Amino acid sequence: MKEPLIDQTAKILLNSFDSYIREFNELTDRTPAFFKTKDWNAMQQNHRKRLRLYKDQVKATLEILKEILVENSKNFDFWNSLKAYYSKLIAEKKDKELAETFFNSIIRKSYFGLAINEDLMFVHEGYNSCVIYPNKNLFYTYPSDWGLRKIIVRIMEDFDFEVPYLNKEEDIEFLIKSINEVILTRYIPTADSTTQVLKSVFYRNKGAYVIGRIKIGGKWMPFIIPFLNGPKGVFADTMIFDPNLMSGMFSFTRSYFMVKVGIPSQLISFLNAVIPSKKIHELYNAIGFNKHGKTEFYRDFLNHLSQSNDKFVLAEGVKGMVMTVFTLPSFNVVFKMIKDYFDPPKTMTRQEVREKYKMVGLHDRVGRMADTHEFEEFHLPLERIDPLLIEELKNTVNSLLEITEDELILKHVYIERRMIPLNIYLESCSTEDAKYAVEEYGNSILEMAKANIFAGDMMTKNFGVTRQKRVIFYDYDEIEFLTDMNFREKPKPETFEQIYASSPWYDIAQNDVFPQDFKHFMIGRPDVKNHFFDFHNELFNPEHWKMIQEKINSGAGIHAFSYPQKIRFRPREEI
Repeated sequence: MKEPLIDQTAKILLNSFDSYIREFNELTDRTPAFFKTKDWNAMQQNHRKRLRLYKDQVKATLEILKEILVENSKNFDFWNSLKAYYSKLIAEKKDKELAETFFNSIIRKSYFGLAINEDLMFVHEGYNSCVIYPNKNLFYTYPSDWGLRKIIVRIMEDFDFEVPYLNKEEDIEFLIKSINEVILTRYIPTADSTTQVLKSVFYRNKGAYVIGRIKIGGKWMPFIIPFLNGPKGVFADTMIFDPNLMSGMFSFTRSYFMVKVGIPSQLISFLNAVIPSKKIHELYNAIGFNKHGKTEFYRDFLNHLSQSNDKFVLAEGVKGMVMTVFTLPSFNVVFKMIKDYFDPPKTMTRQEVREKYKMVGLHDRVGRMADTHEFEEFHLPLERIDPLLIEELKNTVNSLLEITEDELILKHVYIERRMIPLNIYLESCSTEDAKYAVEEYGNSILEMAKANIFAGDMMTKNFGVTRQKRVIFYDYDEIEFLTDMNFREKPKPETFEQIYASSPWYDIAQNDVFPQDFKHFMIGRPDVKNHFFDFHNELFNPEHWKMIQEKINSGAGIHAFSYPQKIRFRPREEI
């Protein structure tokens, strides 16, 4: 392969990647100003722009390389030489793993039908091969001999957000009280006790999250302090030590944080120590590098395949009219494929379904919608596919399949976290758990609504229950923006003919919604049905939905709390 061509192509790739990172950082760096001025609309627009950035940069790079790739798109020697040369160019980069993923994206979009190939792609490198850099500039350090009050005062000074505090002295007392109650009742500080707090602030919605850890009693105790900017100033909203709550804040149902990242692998390493229950790919997702998160997820998947022997089978639950869903029982995800034909009454096209998934990908998921990785040309070992699954796939998604001697190739598939379908969960759980689940179900619908998402098909089979018993929506083919819907009171019949009409006697437009009808399909379990109707009575009131629409249209924005309201220092403080 001609070296000048390889040199030229590799440098174009590297320059394009550097442009992506530069713009990614520029968009991220705007966030503190939006928080300071409470410009929540600009915050959301900026976030969406950053979400689109990677795909736009890949597309632009392919356009630049168009002439080179016409002759070499499927040339093994070209890509093999290019990978080797590119590897040398990025060897000293502090975001090397992200540069590897960018290369993989380019080859996947150029070399159609390419299986995962270690000679041509970065398959096993990634996070685990990154250099470990010194942490001295990553966090502030507060020694224990300062005493608790001085440490808290200094933290408040180091994170002033350039906005007056609502009541800084009261915040200090709240934080001291929290540490006394949770940590100092169990551990006594010693000479080697210390507190470390990441210098980078994690922004999302209307919140700014400060993340740190305290070394005491021979171990690290992580914490998160959410700050909010309300009408009267900035305030510390609570202090979180619960590892389950911390994990939930980095959940697959949450929007990505806007956070300044110097060395990605270094920040991920710190977060992994603070929240060990989160996998590496989940943490990359959480800080906005979702394409690399997808790469790390795939590495986990390959490792799991090599260490397991169970078969892929149909997922439990009612078969969908739009999607065929299957899973590998030993791996906590589901694979979703859009059917070739949809059962009535579904009338949308496959492309329309894909657009709905893109819509969710660019939207604030507010902790109630599952994040999804989209794959093309996804290869599975044929021997691991259950015969009943093969038969179902051939019957429903045959156009998206290619079967070779030893592989099943999925031309297009979505992969997301596996949950227990809510309808199945409600069949066997206790009455107490069922009451909580239906409360969560209603909360999920209303919280999505406040984020301008109307779920459309709100049957319980389209919601899942997580390990923390949180109810999450995962079926997106009928979602719409809430502000596009017309919520109406159902007309009352006045004549005999109207009362006994076999079909509605009044006009119904495409986006008309009658909330009173929700009761007919929402919850069928007798022992919790009335509890649900009472607890979420507002769901059936058109005026409540209109009120949410008005708030969205006013531009006030919403804040999706990722922790219980009951642990807030000032539960009634508005933002």
